[in-house]
Amino acid sequence: MSVTVLDRPRREARNAASQVTGAAAIHIKGLEKSFGSNRVLRGIDLDIPAGQFVAVIGKSGCGKSTLLRILMGLEEPTGGHLHFEAVDGDDTQPNTRIVFQEPRLLPWLSVAANVAVGLGEGVPHDLLRKETVSVLSEVQLSEKAGEWPSSLSGGQKQRVALARALVSRPGILALDEPLGALDALTRISMQELLNSVWRELGFTAVLVTHDVGEAVHLADRVVVLDEGRIVLDLAIPYPHPRPYGNSALAELEGQLLAAILGEARG
Repeated sequence: MSVTVLDRPRREARNAASQVTGAAAIHIKGLEKSFGSNRVLRGIDLDIPAGQFVAVIGKSGCGKSTLLRILMGLEEPTGGHLHFEAVDGDDTQPNTRIVFQEPRLLPWLSVAANVAVGLGEGVPHDLLRKETVSVLSEVQLSEKAGEWPSSLSGGQKQRVALARALVSRPGILALDEPLGALDALTRISMQELLNSVWRELGFTAVLVTHDVGEAVHLADRVVVLDEGRIVLDLAIPYPHPRPYGNSALAELEGQLLAAILGEARG
């Protein structure tokens, strides 16, 4: 199968001044990825409207992170088609950012300077300062701007990583288990923060997580992968923000767990 990848984002092209702003739709058809004889993705078809929050879940090794890395241009697919579409329907190269489980902060830079890295080079100092101050306020870390990463808690470090991703106002934000290393209470707090900034800024979000409850709480839609294929694509038809302990959400969690464990197919 030939590989067609339209307007793929590249890390080396991620200068804030050259990116198209605004949420983008993602269109995937027949996506394949193999590592040698290991066929990790097996014909993925997925359409994500601009501004939607999609969670991808499944057992370890099912292809979740590989799919995310292909979306971000960090891996090349073996086959299939991938392109991004602006809200006006034209193909686009969106401004894309990714947040990993590890904050990956630079210890020799202050919190504000770590966030400013997300704007790339060549940004005027006044604009850099304005955008950094604004995004630190959004993640509730304004008072930490001048501190070093070593002085922060785990949750605060992850908020800095989120701010660094958000400072350039991405059209697509990928999240690869970003809250997995946090304690339970901090994780809930970060879920609320992530939901809040997504609703405020309107970017398209793709979250990879092992936590079914987290997926149902945050996403408009949850996709279950199994052995490189989509086995369930479930809409979460409840408005944001969503209260914890909702029995209707618990029922949806049960459907998703059944799909992950092989008890249902959709």
